[in-house]
This record gives sequence, C-alpha cells and structure tokens, in this order.
Amino acid sequence: MHYGKAKGILSPKNGMNLYRGCTHGCIYCDSRSTCYHMAHDFEDIEVKENAIELLEDALKRKRKKCMIGTGSMTDPYIPLEMEIGHVRKALSLIEKYGFGFTVITKSNRIMRDFDLLQKINEKSKCVVQMTLTTFDDHLCRKIEPNVSTTSERFEVLRKLRDAGIPTVVWLSPILPFINDTEENISGILDLCAEAKVTGVLCFGMGLTLREGNREYFYRQLDRLFPTLKEKYIRTYGYQYMVSSPNENHLMRLFHQKCDQHGIIHNNDQIFRYLFEFEDKAEAMQLNLWDLF
Repeated sequence: MHYGKAKGILSPKNGMNLYRGCTHGCIYCDSRSTCYHMAHDFEDIEVKENAIELLEDALKRKRKKCMIGTGSMTDPYIPLEMEIGHVRKALSLIEKYGFGFTVITKSNRIMRDFDLLQKINEKSKCVVQMTLTTFDDHLCRKIEPNVSTTSERFEVLRKLRDAGIPTVVWLSPILPFINDTEENISGILDLCAEAKVTGVLCFGMGLTLREGNREYFYRQLDRLFPTLKEKYIRTYGYQYMVSSPNENHLMRLFHQKCDQHGIIHNNDQIFRYLFEFEDKAEAMQLNLWDLF
C-alpha cells in the first residue's frame, strides 16, 4: 500500500475510484490490462489520500443532484478499506449533501455501511451492484480467491432485499470451458430471482483478454486448470473478445429465465435506471400537494 494525490475524483459521469489496484486476486480481472497505465504493482494499492476532500468540494459545486458511483475499476471494499475508511467517509458526504449512490462490489464488507446505504436510499436512491460469476462456491474460491463466496454475496443481496434497497447483478465474466454451463447460469439466475434483484447486466457469455490481463489469466490457467491455456490459444488466438462456444444457447437461457422471474435484462434500460437520480423527499412533497 502507498499514498498518492489525485487531481480530481469524479469522472464526467460522476464515477469515482478511491483506490487504484486490488487484492481480490480474480484471475480474469480486466483492470490489470496495460492500457490503464498503472505505474505500480496491481496488488500494491494506491490510496488517494486527498479523495475525500476532493469529493466534498465536487459535491458542494454540483448544481444538480445526481447519482454518484464507484467500483468500476477497483472494488472499493478491498480489505484495506476496513482500515482506511475512504468509502464510509464518501458515503457520509453523499448522504449529507443529498446525492444518490451506486456501487459495484463482490464483497460482503459492504454490510459495514448498511446504515448509510439505508439513509441514502430513504432520501434518494441507493443501488448495490453485485458481480456473480459462478454458482459453485468451490469454483468461486479458485477463480476469485480473496473475495466473498457466491453464497456470501447472495446473503448480502437477500439482506438488501429485506431492507428495500434495490440491487443489480453483473453476470460477468463467463469463462469458456470453466463456468459456461447451463447449470451455472440457471443457478445464478435462481439466486437473483430469490433475492428479487431489479436487473441483471450481461454482455455475452465470455470475457475480454488484452495485454497484461491475458498474460496473468494464462498463468493462472496453468496453475489451476492444466492444459486449458493451450485450448484457449488454439480456440481464440489473441482475440480481445473471447466468447463461449455455448453462447447462443446460454444467452437464450439467460433471457428466458429473466423473463420468467420478472428481472430486467435489457442493459440500456438498467443503465438508465442506475444513472437516474430520485429525490424522494421532493416526490413526497408533490404527493402531499395532490391531496389539496
């Protein structure tokens, strides 16, 4: 771990990353790609020491309330967060200034901040996005070694459901010859149905591989799934988009299961929902006016 200063904290779409790098160890992580120009080892987390000050300044300057997001490049609930507390401080500011919030994570550490998630959702909207890749906890431990298991993540989704906090699941990535099975996709979607998730994002049954990310992934295949690297190379060469041979069948299954359970599965519709800010206090006031 090391500290660094950031020039800014919010992207044009109001996303933020409070840390750079990750220790979850997911074998497929795209954030390892060299195109992101990380100047330090991926597991050597960079803590943006001025992130909270930058965030408060940015929120004060906003003319319109909006959704603030985090987790697109680095899971904010890495173990270091429990020591540094950047996410909790950021949530406190978001709640204080009346903004909405959405986060992408694979960790049940998010439940530490359950109280703030509830407060934000009472005022505006809080959406927790959870990535699920495999129904099998044993396989999960192999491909995502330092993160909450699928069953632990499902327990988070269930608790958020009971609290009325909306959730979205990322069904991604699906690794050819590893978790691209009908049993896996059905198992994950059955969990989503039970947790009453709002939507499931899916960009196809496969993953992306590019320089930096590909080399790490292949080293992990050699370690965990001997001979599978050679099968990838024979099948895909150096393709960026790596699709499962079962893609058409699995995508049909995905859409059918989502329709069956009333889960939104149109990516554009889900993203519109994630970006749409809600002011519940204002809506309540307007409803009261309607009574007179």
